Amino acid sequence: MKMKSLSRRVVITGGGSGIGLIMAKRFAQNGDQVAVCDIDSKRIKEINNLPLNILAIPADVSIPSDMETFKEMITSEFGGVDIMISNAGTAGSAGPIETQAFSKWKQCLNTNLDGAFLSCRWAAETMKTNKSGLILLISSTSGLFGVPNRSPYVTAKWGLIGLAKSLAIELGPSGIRVNAICPGAVQGDRMNHVLEIESKATGRSPSDIAKNFSMGVSLRRFVTPEDVADMAIFLASDAAKQINGQAIAVDGNTERMV
Repeated sequence: MKMKSLSRRVVITGGGSGIGLIMAKRFAQNGDQVAVCDIDSKRIKEINNLPLNILAIPADVSIPSDMETFKEMITSEFGGVDIMISNAGTAGSAGPIETQAFSKWKQCLNTNLDGAFLSCRWAAETMKTNKSGLILLISSTSGLFGVPNRSPYVTAKWGLIGLAKSLAIELGPSGIRVNAICPGAVQGDRMNHVLEIESKATGRSPSDIAKNFSMGVSLRRFVTPEDVADMAIFLASDAAKQINGQAIAVDGNTERMV
């Protein structure tokens, strides 16, 4: 399935729903070539039926062979990548550290960190040849604060910021910018899931936890996937050409996480 060449080649992992899908739609509407991957094959089929210029491919970002196949397909279709957005992630488990299963810890880090590593490695290879490019890592305000009972997720999101800052230094001389976006609590199914696992871990109601989250934000409200997509579009624009190595919060100013 060959697609006509447009202005930029945008690849988004975890693009089957939520923030990833909204970003994909925004870039496609701007006239960019967009490809997404997602572990949910049902969502992939639905996206391929959308009347937008989005190519959707099933892939698990934590499995190197899946990412290699995804890379080969995008290279065949697009010839490379100009903007890589590592968005795929999982909320992980919740609970005191002594109750955390090592397998759940590994699963969370594999998806959030290993997936980002594989995406960045691929993007750097292509972008160095072109002497330009943008890599965006979707971290979280949990990557800026400590959060009790969420050690796997918080560790992974802090790691993404470290990866972004290291790669910004490493790849900057090749004309490649690398930044992390740190969304706050984002409205949607994923946040509802987080509220549920937090509720099970603490015994508090999901509504009480949601209220506590919002009270720790200056604007007293959750952000939307569109808010995060707006930041991604901005960082991909010429207006942001000097923004590099930054962890940028889109959160209404989080004051506390507990």
